[in-house]
Amino acid sequence: MEKLPQMTKDQLSEKIKDGRYMLFFSATWCPDCAFIKPAMPAIEAEYPDFKFLAVDRDENIDLAVDLNVLGIPSFIAYNNGEEIGRFVNKDRKTKQQVEDFINAL
Repeated sequence: MEKLPQMTKDQLSEKIKDGRYMLFFSATWCPDCAFIKPAMPAIEAEYPDFKFLAVDRDENIDLAVDLNVLGIPSFIAYNNGEEIGRFVNKDRKTKQQVEDFINAL
């Protein structure tokens, strides 16, 4: 999974303008993020049509605020730069819940 460097919302829009992307917001100190992280390689492998981008919420706090990501771990899906779905809250997420979110897109 590619780690997103610190960037603005405009820079992100340019990066994700072509293709399908899944942003995964997390932080190193977050226990619920640590819970889902081991499942992420399998989830990523199951959905090869999405390019997964890891977003450190602390390094990208302004981006998180601009995208209204107040809780982590959280996921936002994009298709050609347009948001097509979000699974954003502060609750712990299971592999099945993340898969259900992606399948519903």
